[in-house]
Amino acid sequence: MTKAKISEGRKMWMSVMVIFAAYAAIFILFEDYDRKNSMPLGEPSDWHLLIFSLVIMAVLGWLLFHYARRMDERISRQQAEEHNMMRRELTQNIAHELKTPVACILGYTDTILGQPDMPEQTRQQFIVRTNAQAQRLTALLQDISTLNRMDYAADSLSLERVDIQAMVADIVEECASQLAKRQMTFRNCLHGDISVQGNWQLLYGIFRNLTDNAILYAGMGTTICLSAEHKADGWHFSFSDNGVGVPPEHLPRLFERFYRVDKGRSREAGGTGLGLAIVKNAVVLHGGNITVGAAPGGGLLFEFTLPERL
Repeated sequence: MTKAKISEGRKMWMSVMVIFAAYAAIFILFEDYDRKNSMPLGEPSDWHLLIFSLVIMAVLGWLLFHYARRMDERISRQQAEEHNMMRRELTQNIAHELKTPVACILGYTDTILGQPDMPEQTRQQFIVRTNAQAQRLTALLQDISTLNRMDYAADSLSLERVDIQAMVADIVEECASQLAKRQMTFRNCLHGDISVQGNWQLLYGIFRNLTDNAILYAGMGTTICLSAEHKADGWHFSFSDNGVGVPPEHLPRLFERFYRVDKGRSREAGGTGLGLAIVKNAVVLHGGNITVGAAPGGGLLFEFTLPERL
């Protein structure tokens, strides 16, 4: 799903060598700049100048090649350092996020085990809370696994033709009870045949995570709206809500892993902090792009593209 890229150093070297080759070709065809017709090189000085130019080109090409290789090595080292730093930060964030549900589970179970005479109603409440924390832990581990697959095994993902309209209809049905509980409305404005080639699980993750994010944070009595428009480069989707929105300074960081606008409120709501990161990675892996901004009527507006074919 990803294409190999030419390194920056090699691009520079190839560009310079193309310029030198063009110069040599022009010199061979036209000895003097004011000559309009190509003529064979007749003067010995012309041959000497051509040979000298080719030698200079070869030497400069060799020097540029080694410089380009060193530049690529330096860029690779910098990228490796940034990658390692991101991995350390991600590991710390994962440990921090796992600590809360694990501590809660241990606390509840230790209390139950330590108090055999606990009233049955209190015991049942602790069991329910333990189960909720276990479900949160399971969701967090699933999201981490999904991101790892996209980071390290993207080429092994299976592809198929996916009916987006049917998928979204299933998601709306699955979330019906949550929507009703928060008195929310989902306006599914997708019409006609909307299908793309891609990985079903990741495409499902895009629309499901956007829906879950709106349900958790948009607010009571709000409306979610999903629409799509077909253009030359594929399908352009618009996913919005008219909820409480996000302060402008937080918008650029919404797709970061474990980033939370309100940490306490986010954990209370049950989010893992990875949903929007999964959305962005899945869109990019399918060759699209995604942006987030303030919706005209308040709330958030996600706009993203999905090419019909990879």
